[in-house]
Amino acid sequence: MENDIVLVRPTLELKEKALDYRKEHFQHGEDIIYGSELFDKTESYEEWLSSVTLNTNPKTVNENWVVTDTFFAIRKRDDRIIGIIDLRHTLNEFLKDLGNCGYSVRPSERKKGYATEMLYQLLRVAKEAEMKELHISVEKENAASIKVIQKNGGVYERSFSFEKETADIYKIEL
Repeated sequence: MENDIVLVRPTLELKEKALDYRKEHFQHGEDIIYGSELFDKTESYEEWLSSVTLNTNPKTVNENWVVTDTFFAIRKRDDRIIGIIDLRHTLNEFLKDLGNCGYSVRPSERKKGYATEMLYQLLRVAKEAEMKELHISVEKENAASIKVIQKNGGVYERSFSFEKETADIYKIEL
């Protein structure tokens, strides 16, 4: 299968590949990398790595955040970072409209089924964490992401407004 990917936690060894991944988003005029836990806003890879590592543990999670697993999607045949996806185990007041997960695929690798496979694999992680459902937000005009969510069992739940934009929440039962 061409889209043969594996989800792996960020490591120091992946630094150069991760920076290349981020650079491609920026070169395409994208200043937000969804699901990256602020990788798009952090200058130091090491600081970002420390933050996402601490946030995986209830004892060390940032007091303003929730326990979150962050993964790079790596294509097995060439070890290239194809995307990034996160899983927020709970939702606080800030996250209630943003959902349990966010994801991005590098611009040069879009429309190849990677996001669908990334979310599919993340659902297994969520089940292993004994989560019962996932809520995922998506902007109304993001037809590609809506398809990804629906292919993984997402059902429209409700709409909301955020920063003068309307978005929808989909629910996936696990």
